[in-house]
Amino acid sequence: MNPYNITADDVNRFYEKSKEEAEAFGYHLNPDEAFTKELLESILINQDRYGYGACPCRLASGIKDEDLDIICPCDYRDPDLDEFGACYCGLYISSEVLHGEKKLTSIPERRPGPSQRQSAKQTAQKQTLNSLPLPVWRCKVCGYLCAREEPPETCPICKVGKERFERFI
Repeated sequence: MNPYNITADDVNRFYEKSKEEAEAFGYHLNPDEAFTKELLESILINQDRYGYGACPCRLASGIKDEDLDIICPCDYRDPDLDEFGACYCGLYISSEVLHGEKKLTSIPERRPGPSQRQSAKQTAQKQTLNSLPLPVWRCKVCGYLCAREEPPETCPICKVGKERFERFI
């Protein structure tokens, strides 16, 4: 047993839930069940450690606002799937990889460094477009857009929380 009291039953339940949710939304978990369960156990440990399920393949700061982009599913999952057929840690894979139509290759780190993230955040905050009656919010995980005063509590597409939205316009 690990120091975070995560049991095999916890991991198995999380695996079944994650697999069901992934497939319901058109995604696929890595078919290597042992590997996938190790990743999911790490997410559960990060959930226990930090209070949020940071991606197990990146170093989390422990400050949720700084780590929003790496909370699983991370903001980089879809671009990695599109370009490489798997996300950086290998938890999610594309249909092409699943069916043997595409071979896995190494996946470079897509996440900008801390100074680049801070600079991008400041630039985004400065850019405003006031010609629309409502702000447009974008889910940083799946790209869902909505025009409303505040982002939705939960993304209707990928089910992440409102903290994963950014003001788009």
